[in-house]
Order: sequence, then C-alpha cells, then structure tokens
Amino acid sequence: MDPKGKVALITGGARIGQAVALSLAARGCALALTWRNSRAAAESTAAAAREAGVAATLIRADVSDEAQIKAAVDETMRAMGRLDILVNLASSYDRTPHPSAADWAAAMEANARSAFLFAAYAAPIMKNAGAGRIVNCADWLPASGRPRYRDYVPYYTSKAAVIGLTESLALDWAPEILVNAVAPGPIVPPADITAEEHAQVLKATPLGRWGGAEEVAKAVLFLIETEFITGECIRVDGGRHLN
Repeated sequence: MDPKGKVALITGGARIGQAVALSLAARGCALALTWRNSRAAAESTAAAAREAGVAATLIRADVSDEAQIKAAVDETMRAMGRLDILVNLASSYDRTPHPSAADWAAAMEANARSAFLFAAYAAPIMKNAGAGRIVNCADWLPASGRPRYRDYVPYYTSKAAVIGLTESLALDWAPEILVNAVAPGPIVPPADITAEEHAQVLKATPLGRWGGAEEVAKAVLFLIETEFITGECIRVDGGRHLN
C-alpha cells in the first residue's frame, strides 16, 4: 500500500510513535494521533506533519477503555473521512516482581486488549474500502520464543499475546487487510538507565548500539507498503536475539 493520500491512526504518540508518524507524513499520509499523557509530544508531531503538507488530528484516548477506543476510530473517520492504516504502538512496560491479578490485567489491557479493540473497530472500515494495513507492536523477547529477564511476567505474556493476535487476525482478515507486527529490542535507552546497564546492552547487541526510533519506523513502513507479507513479526533488535 502506498501511504500517499491515505490516513493512518497511530496509538502511542511518544518516541517511536513520533518517528513512525513523521515517516508516514513525509510520504503524504494524513495522521490521526491518540494521546493520553503525552499531549505535548502529540501536538509537536501533528505540527510537524502539517508543515509537511498533510492533515493531522489529535484524539485523547485511554486505551484501556473500549468506549474511548471506539470513539477514537469514529473521530478519525469524522475528521479524515477514511482510515487505511492502523499502527498500535500504545504500550506499558512495568516491572512486577510479585505480579498481582491487577498487574496482569493492566498489562493485558494496555498491550494486547487495546490492540485487539482498535483493530476490531478499524477492520470493518478497511474491509469496506477493500484494503487496509494493521501493524502491532510486540517485543523481541517473545518474538524469539523465550523470556530473558525476571519480574516481567505480565508484560512478557501480553506481548506474546500480541504476536498470537497478529497471526490470527492476519488469517481471518485476508486478503483485504494485512496484519503484521514489529518487535523492538534495544531501540531507545530508558531515561533512568545506568552506565553499567548501558554498557551491558551494547555488549550483548551484535551491532553494538541502540537502534533509534527511526529503525522501527522503517520496519513499520515496510509492513505498510508490502503487498505479500501478512501474519509476520519482525524483530528490530540489532541482532540482540542471537546472544
């Protein structure tokens, strides 16, 4: 699918979301950007998109609330008149040494349930138009088939669910809608990372560096533009899974 002249709904407007949005805008794709706590980042991205010559609208949405998810899809159609691309980047990443039922529910809602609901509300629109692209966000660890770090049971499980969701939706919604996922690895260093932790990541990554949000954006664009890949999950991890 050529993004030019299309409309993309992107959830999760910070960091990676900004890079994806600006890459699409540069290719002539209009944007609907959801935000919950990162309004400033979403406004900055929308302003840059408009400077690039495409329309952009902001939609406040709590991705744990189904009514707000439906409203976000409805608002995209009202403001833009179409919806061709959905990029599910909204996510939570919480360490839970002794996970509770609430921790489990929160991770599943933010990472798996939200992706399913956005896709479920967007799919009929794409089906009616005859084509669509959905790109979800998994993680390099479940994409590699094994956990590596302790104390992330709800997070790991929810991202594994995203991969299963991607494969299932790809089968059910073919041939009109292609559904794929990206699985980021060491992309952007956390703000609270220590020098020792930073060095450990570089040592464990064959390419010896953090990827940067633009590398995820390149993978997302590839999965939007492809005409013959669906149900796939692409690791963007600098070879981290090899160690």
